[in-house]
Amino acid sequence: MEIRTLRYFLAVAREENMTRAANLLHVTQPTLSKQLKSLEDELGKKLFIRHSFSLTLTEEGILLRNRAEDLVNMADKIEKEFLSLDEVTGGDIYFGLAESYQIRRLAKEIRTFKEFYPGLSYHITSGDTEQVTEKLDKGLLDFAVICEKPDERKYSYITFPESDHFGAVFPADTPLASKEKITAGDLAGRPLFCSGQSWENDIRPWAGEQFDSLQLEGTFRLAYNGSMFAREGLGILLTLNNLVDTSPSSGMVFRPLEPELEMKMYLIWNKYQSFTPIAERFLQQIRRSFGSSPASHAG
Repeated sequence: MEIRTLRYFLAVAREENMTRAANLLHVTQPTLSKQLKSLEDELGKKLFIRHSFSLTLTEEGILLRNRAEDLVNMADKIEKEFLSLDEVTGGDIYFGLAESYQIRRLAKEIRTFKEFYPGLSYHITSGDTEQVTEKLDKGLLDFAVICEKPDERKYSYITFPESDHFGAVFPADTPLASKEKITAGDLAGRPLFCSGQSWENDIRPWAGEQFDSLQLEGTFRLAYNGSMFAREGLGILLTLNNLVDTSPSSGMVFRPLEPELEMKMYLIWNKYQSFTPIAERFLQQIRRSFGSSPASHAG
């Protein structure tokens, strides 16, 4: 199975039309059809359902598309890494980022770094810890930023200098807005929104014995989406500070949890990872900027 064939397959899957895909790939339609038929024969599975003027993926085709995207992205990343081995002014760095106000610190470091290395191209993938570490483990990313303590058996890491804090977001006209801090007792029996990861890893230990009195109404991976439901009075969003607009004109408020629930952010990478020159230099800059933190563990 060749990477070129997988590129052909992905183009057809994306366009759902053989002619359009062939034009984009600059190959003839018979050549493209032959390559796809050869791929189906190699795998022993039908990948497309042919219609009069379009194609759709079979279940096996959907599975291959998911795997092929990772393989092609990895091939592209390897090619760029080798091309940049002797490059001292630029190259590509791949980041996977969890949601946090602390991301501004990383953005500031990238801006500063780009002034010295104008040829830098950086690529951002967003998601929760599970999503970005999966891509990091596959080698699709150089670095990830996560909001839970890294597994030191798998990752080296540097801790961001500041912290985030969990709180409750809800309309300003809610009676709870009169409170300066929100306890588990205040939340008992009320519909709550939270990310699934934070609900289990953070809210459960924070609430302790009162956790069973908390009612999870729905889960959101993006705080902004959750805030839209909270704005409509459907429940209270539990999230980190500064992710949702709670300015006076927003009609929403943020109240920190009591006891305080502090979250640290971590820049992580695979242990024993071999970096491109540009990624190694970026890591050196982060170490100088963040490395004074006593919680750093950059192995």
